[in-house]
Amino acid sequence: MRLPLSALAAITLTLSGVSGQALAAAGDEALAPAMHSIDVEEHLGEVIDGDLTFKDRNGQEVRLGDYFDGERPVLLTLNYYRCPVLCNVQLNALTDTLGLMEWTAGDEHFQIVTVSIDPKEGPEVAKAKRESHLKALDRGDDVGWAFLTGDALSIKLLAAQTGVGYAYDAEQDQYAHPAVIMFLAPDGKIVRYVYGLTYDPKDVKFGLLEASEGRVGDTIDRIILSCFHYDATLGRYGPFAFGLMRLGGVFTIFIMGIGLLWFRRREKRLGGLRKTMHAEAPT
Repeated sequence: MRLPLSALAAITLTLSGVSGQALAAAGDEALAPAMHSIDVEEHLGEVIDGDLTFKDRNGQEVRLGDYFDGERPVLLTLNYYRCPVLCNVQLNALTDTLGLMEWTAGDEHFQIVTVSIDPKEGPEVAKAKRESHLKALDRGDDVGWAFLTGDALSIKLLAAQTGVGYAYDAEQDQYAHPAVIMFLAPDGKIVRYVYGLTYDPKDVKFGLLEASEGRVGDTIDRIILSCFHYDATLGRYGPFAFGLMRLGGVFTIFIMGIGLLWFRRREKRLGGLRKTMHAEAPT
C-alpha cells in the first residue's frame, strides 16, 4: 500500500534544513524528481533480507538477521546520526516513549535496530549516538538497541525492502526522509508502520504485540489489543467499538463469576451452619 505522505515529507524537508521559501515557491507545482521518493510504500507481509550486512557501534560486521531470534519482534528505524533536527526529534521522542514503558529493549519482549541512511557515517558516530540515547533512557548500558552503519548498497537495499524513500540534498549536505518506525515479526516479516514525530506508548506496545504474533505479552495485553485496530489514515492505533464491547462483555462475565462464586460459598457456609445447628438441637 502506498501512502501519500506529502505533508509529512514537507515537515521532514523543513526540519532537515530545506527553506520554507523553497517549499512555498514550489506551490502546486511538482516537487523535484528526487523529492518524490520521500514517502513510504508499505511492504506489509514481506520479509527483509537477513543477509544484509552492516557494522555495529564497535565496528564489527553484523548481519541484519542477527537481530531476529525467532522469538522477539524488532522495532526498526531508518535515520542518520548527524541529522540536525528531524532525527533528533524522532529518536528523542522514541526514547521518551521507551522510558514510559514497562518493557525494556533487549528483554524478553523486543529489540530495536536503528540504521543510518548516510553511508559516510561510521561506527564512531553510531556509538556516540547510542550512548546519548541510553543515557537519556537511564536503564543501563545493557539495552538491546543497535545503532548500525553500512555502505550505500546495503542501505539502499534495506530502504527498498521496507519501502522507505529518502533523498540526499547535496546543497544542504542533508537527507530528507519520512518519520516512521516499523514493527517486524521475529522472522523479519514487516507487520506494521507507525508514523509521526512522537509516539504514544500504547502504539509502540500494540505494534510490538501485533508483530510478535502472540509470542510476547500476557493474556490481558492481548485482550486489550483486540479492542484496538490500526487506523491506516492516521498511522496509529485507535479504539475498536466491537473490541471494546467484547472487553466489556469479558468484564461483565468476570464480575458475574465473582458474584456467583461468592453466592455459592455463602450458601455452602449457611448449609454447614444449618447442619451444625440441627445436630446440636435437643431431640
